[in-house]
Amino acid sequence: MGRVIAVCISEKKGTVKKDVGSCRIIENYGLEGDAHAGSERQVSLLSKEQVDAFKERSKGVVELPAGIFGENLLIEGYDFKAHRIGTRFKIGEVLLELTQIGKSCHSGCEIMQRTGECIMPREGVFAKVLIGGEVKNGDEVELIPAPFTAAVLTSSDRSYRGEREDKSGPKLAEMLKEKGYIVGTEALLPDEADMLEKEMIRICDEEKPDVLFTTGGTGFSPRDCMPEVTKRVGEREVPGIAEGIRAYSMTITKKAMLSRAASVIRGRTLIVNLPGSPKAVGECLEYLLPVLDHGLLILRGEADG
Repeated sequence: MGRVIAVCISEKKGTVKKDVGSCRIIENYGLEGDAHAGSERQVSLLSKEQVDAFKERSKGVVELPAGIFGENLLIEGYDFKAHRIGTRFKIGEVLLELTQIGKSCHSGCEIMQRTGECIMPREGVFAKVLIGGEVKNGDEVELIPAPFTAAVLTSSDRSYRGEREDKSGPKLAEMLKEKGYIVGTEALLPDEADMLEKEMIRICDEEKPDVLFTTGGTGFSPRDCMPEVTKRVGEREVPGIAEGIRAYSMTITKKAMLSRAASVIRGRTLIVNLPGSPKAVGECLEYLLPVLDHGLLILRGEADG
């Protein structure tokens, strides 16, 4: 839980923000009376811990009253830059959603000129106001994690050639959306190791979803290569997920022991192989999702192991 240290506004652009102690925050606008409200960066937030660290480094070269960095809310207890776009912060009845991390800083600011450093570009974040209300110094700040993000990759020669409709990938994406996940890429590729590897790396390294689910290519067919590609792409294995899915699936059909599915981590993305049939995808996902949230929060750095 965090805490509001200062509520700052500037009545005119070009003037330093000052702590006013309390202020009404207006939905989809910003702080009432602040000259910068109404822009796409409605509310700016800065961590008190980062300001304290800057004070230590600058050794008193400049005075650093609340608002000097252009922050509307100076808050103790959170490293804002460590959180994802979409993370929400609740302050009483006010609800803010993180929309931007960092900003460019004009080189003419006094702090930059005198110390050679300004922390707002890398430490400050911006949020839009989803629900307005009153905010005052000392209010508690509750973090609400951003929705989980996912990508879906189907491996199937026949579906890629158009000989059979891919039903597993769309079912997987639909179920994830129903559970509140934001689904990005939904890709369909043939059982070609190089193509699958290239797309998996692109998704993990560029899109950076919390989880990449694959479907298909995990059986005994000579063309099935998804587990091999997954292990090649992964940096750390997560054997318990694949083992758990197999154990659960064997309570439905003994053929589940023939699955070679794997699960790994690449960067901050978990990759999980699922079967190729729509029915099996549904069964496995229903089994897995209730226990997956905690693991994904740990992977994000938003929960302890």
